[in-house]
Amino acid sequence: MARLRSAASADLTGVELAALRRLLFQEFGDRFTEDDWRHAVGGTHLLVLEEDEIVAHAAVVRRTLLAQGRSLRTGYVEGVATRHDRRRQGLARLLMQEADRIIKERCQLGALSDGTGIPGFYQRLGWERWQGPTFVDAPGGPLRTAEEDGSVLVLRTPTTGDLDLTAPLTCDWRAGDVW
Repeated sequence: MARLRSAASADLTGVELAALRRLLFQEFGDRFTEDDWRHAVGGTHLLVLEEDEIVAHAAVVRRTLLAQGRSLRTGYVEGVATRHDRRRQGLARLLMQEADRIIKERCQLGALSDGTGIPGFYQRLGWERWQGPTFVDAPGGPLRTAEEDGSVLVLRTPTTGDLDLTAPLTCDWRAGDVW
């Protein structure tokens, strides 16, 4: 029987972190890098466990996005993965419903870079595609990230306020894939 667990990175044991790392590298393959691993830790982990084994994961990490002259406290979703033999059983949906709850309680906005390969997965859960141009607030100033246009999704919260999805959107700088 599957159960959902929520834990901060600091509250996971070394064994749990190692198992989580194996899951993410195994399920994403060559697309997952050390930078991606670092992006997935430091926030709140949502784990689906079967007999204490991690079979699915999502993380909500704190980031700052800029839109329409506003700095938005953002819950950014990272490392959404389900073990290959447990896919198509609703585990990712379960994780994302909990991620959405956390984001709506703690943040002004939710965001993620859609790489599922499952058309409409996040949109069916209430996420919206950002339609405007994307940028990163790089050390030398804002840089255009045109390759990310159309792949960033956002989740409005009760505190989001008016948000024009066609306006420019800027993320904070980080090593590796900035979005």
